[in-house]
Amino acid sequence: MATPLLKVENLRVELTTRDGVVPVIDDLSFELGAGESISFVGESGCGKSMTALGIMGLLPEGIGRIASGTITFDGEELTTASEKRLRDIRGNEISMIFQEPMTSLNPVYTVGEQIAEVLRAHQGLGHKAAWERAGELLDAVRIPNAKGRVGDYPFQMSGGQRQRVMIAMALACEPKILIADEPTTALDVTVQAQIFDLLRDLRTQTGTSIILITHDMGAVAEMAERMIVMYAGRMAEIGPVDQIIEHAHHPYTKGLISCVPHIVSTLTDERQDLTEVPGIVPSLKDFGKNQCLFASRCKYLTQQCTKGRPPSIKFENGQLADCWQAEGV
Repeated sequence: MATPLLKVENLRVELTTRDGVVPVIDDLSFELGAGESISFVGESGCGKSMTALGIMGLLPEGIGRIASGTITFDGEELTTASEKRLRDIRGNEISMIFQEPMTSLNPVYTVGEQIAEVLRAHQGLGHKAAWERAGELLDAVRIPNAKGRVGDYPFQMSGGQRQRVMIAMALACEPKILIADEPTTALDVTVQAQIFDLLRDLRTQTGTSIILITHDMGAVAEMAERMIVMYAGRMAEIGPVDQIIEHAHHPYTKGLISCVPHIVSTLTDERQDLTEVPGIVPSLKDFGKNQCLFASRCKYLTQQCTKGRPPSIKFENGQLADCWQAEGV
């Protein structure tokens, strides 16, 4: 088996809150292969973005820290890397597309200058060469009249175009891993489809591995080969996307799938009523407790579920679910 490009083992990320120190990521392990696309899915507050920030070394200073575990990128341990080394990796070998481009882009600089800055910092290009390359990148992400738009400011572009600029910045140095954190937030469905088409095409052309962070199971089915379902800072389920959609083994995963119109019927020719997952994600102060954190929302709840943290149940098809009732879901 090929050595994974990224390997995360037993990762625990803690935040200092008013209620004390809490684990926002609790014993998370996964691997990402070269050229592979995986997705983290779950409701807001379940730890998806915090996982990405941990990988990037961008946890809130003085508040967040990696308490234990390892993050190995291309054979190099990142949890013990210096800040200088992390700066060299960020934007160069691992890039990230953030949720809202209007707040991520600097409003007082042109989009061309912001792309060129990445190229000058990581590739050592001169001003003219970086500017010309910025135009080429805008063209690569399918912005019309790209070379004429490099001098535009973010407010002069639509939401979809700003997101394309963010993708161009992230891909400027041809990274080995691209983390896309809710890349289609606030975009209409037509533009969402265009962004996903663009990411798929760029992945094919460059061989970049993609980590997609989303709460949208439809996006997962369209973009990823494997999915990791997160709940309350823990991995609830992991496995191939098509197999999980056809037969989820965790009640939370099953609930997320049932919230998406047509996703089940498209793959299995079965029609199901649209439902919702009852309740809400537990408070941060409950994260890390030695119990099933989904129990209060679960229709499969039994007395056995109250006996502590659920075990990880493995299945022959590559799925793994942390649930006492996984075999019966």
